[in-house]
Amino acid sequence: MRKKELEVLLSNVDGFINPKVKFEQYLTSSSIVADIIWDAYQKGYIEGKVVADLGCGSGIFGFGALLLGAKKVFFVDIDPDAIIIAKRNKIFLENKLKKNFSCDFFCCSVQVFKKNVDVVFQNPPFGTKDMHADRVFLEKALTVAPLVYSFHKYSTKKFVEVFAEDNGFHVLEVYRYKFPIKAQFSFHRSRVKDVDVGCWCLQKN
Repeated sequence: MRKKELEVLLSNVDGFINPKVKFEQYLTSSSIVADIIWDAYQKGYIEGKVVADLGCGSGIFGFGALLLGAKKVFFVDIDPDAIIIAKRNKIFLENKLKKNFSCDFFCCSVQVFKKNVDVVFQNPPFGTKDMHADRVFLEKALTVAPLVYSFHKYSTKKFVEVFAEDNGFHVLEVYRYKFPIKAQFSFHRSRVKDVDVGCWCLQKN
């Protein structure tokens, strides 16, 4: 599979039907997901690996990993509606590709998740509605995997990198994006707002 094929497949998965503001549920662009997943695949971090997609939402990161040969993916989200959508996307992709994916779904807080995995992908809430929500995700990710890809506002760069260092991790790479947030809640004033976001690739020392 080529990167563009991955992006096209991921663009066809369902997003949130009724996004919940308290969970900061925004669909991640398939081009950004494909960029991160493809880069990880090229570096040998995907094929044959066990992956966790924390705060999975529609499951787009986890399915990207499965499409590129992940051994198994754990999808974790506190919202039962998100898990329903992720399960539906699994069926859609399996039917489209005529193959079965190995994955488990957990409807729970990430704090409850206990499985050890090879790599975590996560685009957690940025903490604009629930202060420090991103810290909870980052703390959990660093306890269950030796390699973590985690999205945060770029303005929190110092916090992410100090927190990682304090927990025995170092920064391998930082990917910076203009993250498009489409208007979907009543308080949104712009049709699309670009947010300055980074994806930190963190590796255990």
